[in-house]
Amino acid sequence: MSGDPNGASLGLTEDTQNPTLPSAPTPSRSGLTRRYGDFTSFAAALDYAAQGESGFNIYSGRGQLLEALPYRTLREQAISMAQRLLGLGLAAGDRVAIVAESDGDFARIFFGCQYAGLVPAPLPLPVAFGGREGYVSTLRGMIQSAAARAVVVPDVIGSWTSEIVEGLDLVFGGSPADLYRHAEANVELPEIKSENLSYLQFSSGSTRFPMGVSVTQAAGMANARAIARDGLKVYPAEDPRDDRCVSWLPLYHDMGLVGFFLTPLTCQLTVDLLPTREFARRPHVWLDLISRNRGTIAYSPSFGYELCSRRSGQADLDLSCWRIAGIGGDMIRHHILEGFAERFESNGFDARAFVASYGMAEATLAISFAPLNTGIQTDTIDLRTLEKDGLAQPSNDPSHALRTFVLCGEALPEHEIEVRDPLGNIQPERHVGCVFVRGPSLMCGYFRRPEETEAVLDDDGWLNTGDLGYHLNGQIVVTGRAKDLIIINGRNIWPQDLEWSAESEISTLRSRDVAVFSLETETGENIVALVQCRATEEENRNTLRDEVTSLFRRQHGVDVQVILVPPRTLPQTSSGKLTRARAKTMLLSGQFDLQTEPTNSAA
Repeated sequence: MSGDPNGASLGLTEDTQNPTLPSAPTPSRSGLTRRYGDFTSFAAALDYAAQGESGFNIYSGRGQLLEALPYRTLREQAISMAQRLLGLGLAAGDRVAIVAESDGDFARIFFGCQYAGLVPAPLPLPVAFGGREGYVSTLRGMIQSAAARAVVVPDVIGSWTSEIVEGLDLVFGGSPADLYRHAEANVELPEIKSENLSYLQFSSGSTRFPMGVSVTQAAGMANARAIARDGLKVYPAEDPRDDRCVSWLPLYHDMGLVGFFLTPLTCQLTVDLLPTREFARRPHVWLDLISRNRGTIAYSPSFGYELCSRRSGQADLDLSCWRIAGIGGDMIRHHILEGFAERFESNGFDARAFVASYGMAEATLAISFAPLNTGIQTDTIDLRTLEKDGLAQPSNDPSHALRTFVLCGEALPEHEIEVRDPLGNIQPERHVGCVFVRGPSLMCGYFRRPEETEAVLDDDGWLNTGDLGYHLNGQIVVTGRAKDLIIINGRNIWPQDLEWSAESEISTLRSRDVAVFSLETETGENIVALVQCRATEEENRNTLRDEVTSLFRRQHGVDVQVILVPPRTLPQTSSGKLTRARAKTMLLSGQFDLQTEPTNSAA
């Protein structure tokens, strides 16, 4: 277990059972006048928040409070950490890679970097990687991409540290406990300017190797301010109501790091943090914390709501306090949300709490928010017209193939969203095109990747998101990733449409069980669907394959080669997104166990 000279209990787990565990979390009400991210830096934001009562609370996977970390305590410990980091010989602007466990150590080191003028680079835990070797290789690639001079590895994977840091040019590579053993330097902390880099956020890597997104203090603060003030509309201090955040989202991903770590601090909110790796095992603990601590703001990708709906929870949950149940991080599946609302209506959950949003790491986080207190707004369109003409034509004709999309709101203030055709012309409403965004929270570029930056960010400040979508009533509707689009016989086919059809229509399939992509063959482009199959009997496997094949023909009018793969083998990004590009590579390189597949499995 880590030890802190200032007396904090660091690196606590359920197994340590420290008798000094806190008896109560930090309160929701800070006692300060609410400020909405109007600071020059995140260090300055912490300076202000430290004058109040709010803070971070670290919980175990069973919902036990491991550490209450008021912002005033975090500030003291972060300044101490800054002196330690500088004492290692690090200089302003150097990168510090932190494998991001959801604990107090991460908070102390991240904000220590903010005070020291260093640039933290949060890195993923191995929750979404296929084995130790692949994880270590990916992590080393990220460390080298960031040109990090220090690497901090939490105790939970401490035995892998030597493999992670071997041969790298580092001044430090070890655990938080190792870091605390270093003496504080007696040096003056640098002035942190708004144009300085605040951190590197690695992209999810759904279509390519993750790249470091460079976020300045000014860009990060602009997004935090827009999220809290305009998107979430966090209650001001004088309002008798107060907000509280509850999150299981990983701190190495933009939705967790910015949405539920940085933004709450910049507007003096308390956050209850649950380890990401524990959520999949006990998703009901997330709901229990919302109920128990009267949380008002909590976000999840669609699959998180699905997990909660599938697992039986406590009958005494009271979710009536939950005013913003946000959805983001991937394409939004409306039927999953409808199922969640139905499942927890008796526990006080109000479906109007659902708030769709759109964003990406390259924009710090958020680009748009749907209106509050309206629930999910959808648009049902004729799928064939969309595929052939790129037009989102409304339809409710059951004899036609239909697709329902979720509206993701208007652009945040000072931000702009345009939908353009291939020639750069702005598309009219309901016409699909590539989504471009501009605003004060955009990255300044991919870290030390000028060519990749130039490919997506133009001289006028417009970012090519790589997403396809259309405008409707001033709101953006995202239809998919441009790189994932499959073109067959002049039809634009989105793999998500096929995946969602199978996962929603076939009872044995769950979200993220299907990956669809195209393969070039001698006869042309063929569509392939990898389907995770839990059945072992050949008859049941054949039935599933036939069901999926027939469904694609009936609903989408396409022949698809359906290949069954073992459970939990489809690759995901560090944020839990399905990565079709990696699934395709794995298939072509023979990494899937296909021994039980018939040789004539083509549709």
